[in-house]
Formats: sequence, structure tokens, C-alpha cells
Amino acid sequence: MTQKKHTPPLHIVIVGHVDHGKSTLIGRLLYDTNSLPDGKVEELQEICKRRGTDVLEWSFLLDSYQAERDQAITIDTTQIWFKTAQRDYVIIDAPGHREFLKNMISGAAQADAAILVVDAKEGLQEQTRRHAYLLKLLGLQQIAVVINKMDAVEQAQKRFIEVSKSVQDYLASIHLSATHILPISARHGTMIASRDETMSWYDGPTLLETLDSFQSHTSRQDAPLRFPIQDVYRFDEKRILVGRIETGSVKVGDTLFFSPTNEKAVVTSLEQWPEREPRKLKAVAGESIGLTLNQPIFVERGHLASHEQEETLPFLTNVFRTHLFWLSHKPLKVGNSYKVRYGTNEAMVTVQSIEKVIDTQDLHDDTSSGEVARNEVAEVTLRARNLLALDPYEENARIGRLVIYENHDVAGGGIISMQGYPDQRQIAPKSQNIYE
Repeated sequence: MTQKKHTPPLHIVIVGHVDHGKSTLIGRLLYDTNSLPDGKVEELQEICKRRGTDVLEWSFLLDSYQAERDQAITIDTTQIWFKTAQRDYVIIDAPGHREFLKNMISGAAQADAAILVVDAKEGLQEQTRRHAYLLKLLGLQQIAVVINKMDAVEQAQKRFIEVSKSVQDYLASIHLSATHILPISARHGTMIASRDETMSWYDGPTLLETLDSFQSHTSRQDAPLRFPIQDVYRFDEKRILVGRIETGSVKVGDTLFFSPTNEKAVVTSLEQWPEREPRKLKAVAGESIGLTLNQPIFVERGHLASHEQEETLPFLTNVFRTHLFWLSHKPLKVGNSYKVRYGTNEAMVTVQSIEKVIDTQDLHDDTSSGEVARNEVAEVTLRARNLLALDPYEENARIGRLVIYENHDVAGGGIISMQGYPDQRQIAPKSQNIYE
């Protein structure tokens, strides 16, 4: 048997209007890929029997809280693992209910790709539009749209075409496109892992075939190195910088440049736990590693390591734009200050200006608005107290997403843009090596 090539898992966020079948889809994916623990199906059968349902409710596998089952809504973001013959996956089950959009923001910010679930009978809804716009704001370009509950419309090709067109039109209006749009029935497993004669008119890929076609971390290995520092450990005489390589690769002997301090040092070793022989000499995108340097320069959480070539360095700036989705009950206003997080870095920023506020229903924009209300989309300019090392989303999707916090709670999320602002690295003071 051919052995599956090891690649980092693909993170997928599943979004859509409440009750369009996201949790049912995830449960069915786990079942069809043999990813459920032994005895889980029997447990599910017993739960359904006690609740008086004749058909297996796959959503019960995900809705682990009693309150969620009683309310029939998902109220938290959950990560679930499964695998196909091609690769491993991490599903981020994001809430669809309007009250829990903040959990969807924090979940989707980690994703490489998305599945947008649309009910075949109900079609495109308000929350569908909002979630699609959120995918745009979080920079997700690998999107599969599934028209679910096709059994509720008697597998009608005409209805599938109607709903597909409405989804395509809306995605096009916000400059997104779906990699695939496919009809499914999550409850019955139709077009998830296998085909069904009831929809013989559809000749496209199944959902699993679609997911396997998405690009994984391996596609980011050729990009410039971005290694956000998660922490600094000390073991014996070693000082080890730890984190996850978001893009590119690093090897022993490389000279690394650290932003925003503008210091550099040579990698002397790569560290793994538990230790392995032979020692690792190279690490690539998606791997979590530790590394040691030939100099004890000042490096801390949030600093960003890259290679020293000038053309591969991140931007250094204290002002940038963001396309964001606002979630707080308190409106975002010019002059307000918030904490932003991107990669491993956290920074305080102040709202310098609100360029425009966008209605996700009809895409009308208001350039005179003085604030951004809850559940509104906007383009905003933020100014930080210090110079920040960052990448605009167009150049690096892994680093170019951010989440905004207000009093330790998620207040919004979006993508970073440097449109109209220069790299300030040329005017930044050069730090001297700091020894401890």
C-alpha cells in the first residue's frame, strides 16, 4: 500500500447560517473517514433513541454541551481532527448564530480554507452573506460551497442551479469565488465521500475530493521566511527561541533578521522535543520548532524572524489599514484604543480614521460615518504606539490577519493592508545588540 506523504494538517473553517447543517456535516465527515472513536456510533444511536429521533443526528457528535443540544445551536468554536488518504485535517467548527460571531472570527483566523454551508431550501440568508464577507476579510481564498439538505428539495437540479447562482453572484460582488460548489445531503452522506444515484446529474468532485484539492502548508515553503517568536526558553546553558514557521524554511547556518529590533544572528541549532537523532538541520512551514543563535541578542514574544535579504523583510510601520468586521456592542470610533493580535504579536493601536462602512446586504458604503456599529464591516486606519513588524495580507496571508480585542474580549477581526503607507524600516533607528 502506498504510504501517505507526511504534510502538516490543513485547517478548515466551516461556516454558514444557523441551522443550515454545519454540525451535521462535520459529524458525517468524521463517520465517512472512519475518524470516530470505537463505540461512538453506538453512543450516538443511544442518544438519538432517548431523544425519540429515528434518524441519526450527526450534529450530536459536535454539540457536546447539553445546553447546545437543547437550543439546537453551536455556541463555541471546536477543533476536530480527521484524515483522508491524502492528508490530515483540522476542522474549525465555527458558530453560525449571530450572537456568537466573535467565536467564528477567532476560529476562522486560523484557517487555510473554508466550507460555506447553504441550505438548499432556504437559500442565501443574511448570516450567509455576513459569513462570506468574513471569509473575505480574513483572507480565505480556498472556499468550497456546499448546497446542503438536497433531500429536502427532492435532489432537484433546478433548485441547486438557482441557489448556486445566487451564491456565485454574491461572492463575485465581494471579489471572492468558490473553488467548487457542490450539492450534498449531510444527514444521508450524499456526495460527502461517495456519489449517489439520486443526484446522477452532478458530475463534479465529492466534498472529500474537493478538500484534498486544496493547498496545504507545503505551498508556503517557497515564500519568504516568517517565524513569529512564541516564547524564549532556557535549558541548561541554551537559550531557545520557540514558535511555528508560518511560511518559508530555516536551516542551521542561516542568518536571521529580527524585526522590529533590526538585529541579526546565525542559527546554530534546531531543537525538538523529545530530542531525536540525527539532529534536525532544516524546518519548513507548518512546523513548530526551537532554535538557538550564535549571539545573545534581545528577542521576545511577538518579534518576527526572517532571512536577512532586504527584499524578503516584513514591513516596519506604526500605521496601517485594516478591512475589519466589528462585533462589539460598543461602536468603534476615531480616537478609541484597542489591542490587536496578529501572529504571536500583541500591540495597542488607536483608530486614526474610518475610511468607509460597508453594508454586507447590498454592499452600499458610507464614507461619512463617524463610527462602526456592531456587525458592520469597515475600512479603518490604525496607528500603533511603537513600530510593528507586519505583512499585508496580499503578501502573506498567514501574518496578514488580525483580531481586535476590547477588555480581553474579541471585538473584531480582519486583514492588514499597507495601501498608501510606506515601509518605515529605512528611517527606523538601528538597535545595537543587547547582551544579557
